[in-house]
Amino acid sequence: MLGKMPSHYACGVFTFLSVCLISLLLTPPCDGGKILVVPVDGSHWINMKILIEELHARGHSITVIRASTSWYITEKSPLYTSITIPLFPPLESFFDEERASALTFFKLTKEFLTMISEAHVLSSKMVTQIFDDENMVKKLLDAQYDVVLTDPAIATGVVLAKYLKLPMVLNVRWVTSGEGHFVIAPSPLSYIPVPGSGLTDKMSIIQRVKNIFFHSIIIFQQKVMVGPSYDAICDKYIEGGCDIISLLQEADIWLFRTDFVFDFPRPTMPNVIYIGGFQCKPAQALPTDLEDFVQSAGEHGVIIMTLGTLVNALPSDIADEIASVFAKMPQKVIWRHIGKRPSTVGNNTLLVNWMPQKDLLGHPQTKVFVAHGGTNGVQEAIYHGVPVLGIPLFFDQYDNLLRLQERGASKIIELADVNGKSFEQGLKEVLHQASYRQNMQRLSRLHKDQPIPPMEHAIFWLEYVMRHKGAPHLRTEAYRMPWYSYYCLDVLLVLLTAVTVLLLSTLAMFRFLCCRRKREKIKSKQH
Repeated sequence: MLGKMPSHYACGVFTFLSVCLISLLLTPPCDGGKILVVPVDGSHWINMKILIEELHARGHSITVIRASTSWYITEKSPLYTSITIPLFPPLESFFDEERASALTFFKLTKEFLTMISEAHVLSSKMVTQIFDDENMVKKLLDAQYDVVLTDPAIATGVVLAKYLKLPMVLNVRWVTSGEGHFVIAPSPLSYIPVPGSGLTDKMSIIQRVKNIFFHSIIIFQQKVMVGPSYDAICDKYIEGGCDIISLLQEADIWLFRTDFVFDFPRPTMPNVIYIGGFQCKPAQALPTDLEDFVQSAGEHGVIIMTLGTLVNALPSDIADEIASVFAKMPQKVIWRHIGKRPSTVGNNTLLVNWMPQKDLLGHPQTKVFVAHGGTNGVQEAIYHGVPVLGIPLFFDQYDNLLRLQERGASKIIELADVNGKSFEQGLKEVLHQASYRQNMQRLSRLHKDQPIPPMEHAIFWLEYVMRHKGAPHLRTEAYRMPWYSYYCLDVLLVLLTAVTVLLLSTLAMFRFLCCRRKREKIKSKQH
């Protein structure tokens, strides 16, 4: 048939077939698996969606369980099919300008913990609804999933994986109460700072006391605020009962969203895979209008500012002072600000509801990143080598920024200290002291200098679990041990008992010998 074609057409067909053949030969074989994803909403979904996009591109079939009240997890997507669980009431957005009129760290922390507590209650209701729906359970069992991929900050997926008896991979930094390492790896409090403590890995004795105090708060939170909700579900639906900590420890692989360029060195485990910065990519071109604004900054460059997805707006007085500082700067400013427009906004400042943060951080004109210290933003700043002026709001944000500050790549202004003067001084320091940029660019080089990109690492281990139906050989059996065995208190008791028996026996022997000798002396005197 090809002989009847014009030569140029036949040549085109052969070229097309050759390209197809080469593509098939170069593409690694991929047996698409079936993955059940149980995500956490908000900024955590951003991370999970990036993993889902990569898994979908590699031919895997993905099902996402979502609540009907979800903020960001859409019901329809080309990447996945969804199972929607009716759930009311929805969680509120964290706070806005009106609610934050008396903005303090403790107020925000209290509101944040309240929101987290509500999220665990809703999670428990969601799990109960699934388990009480026979059709839903049958649908999940009949689907024959290969693995459950879940974020354990909320334990819905952890309980579900146990109930369905499926291998589990965690996309994790935070678990139901605190940082994940404290659940799975040895964590000496002498040099491993507890989240929220604001400490580094170099602690004085007073700081170690503070560290233990914060650790006791986390234990209290798990035992009193979080655990009971899930324990009731475990007792009712899981054969033999369970608790959330033991379920977390049963996970096959922990995909940990950190690395030791960012974090302090610490003990770890074989099934912990570090994927810090896996979401980072080279910057893409900006939209034309935004690119024009950035280029108009000339040699002075651009400052970008955002306080994350949970914060709509700062109180108007603080926002006005920040805006007035920006107005005096020669740089152009792009500020993600939702709410009332500050009265002191200058002509050099562009207020936006959303910004392409990754692409702006990767733009050569960007000089400083003013941020709240969320994990995603911090890792993207490291990847692109942009120094950070940090305004931490709650939870882990101060600790994240502290890790950068310890490495000379960030300056922190605590929330209670934010005013026009402190903000201007901090901004000028990060802008004009070359050490901040140099130190951040050094971290960027270290982060990028690894044999396998973090995303490739994550996908390999997820597929590894699917291929081998789990990874129990990488999982420590320590979680099956009672606490007194883990800390060898039973061994200590045995040794103390043995020593005590030996000492008592020796004393008894001496006493017997002394008494016998005394009796012999008495008898000799009598004779």
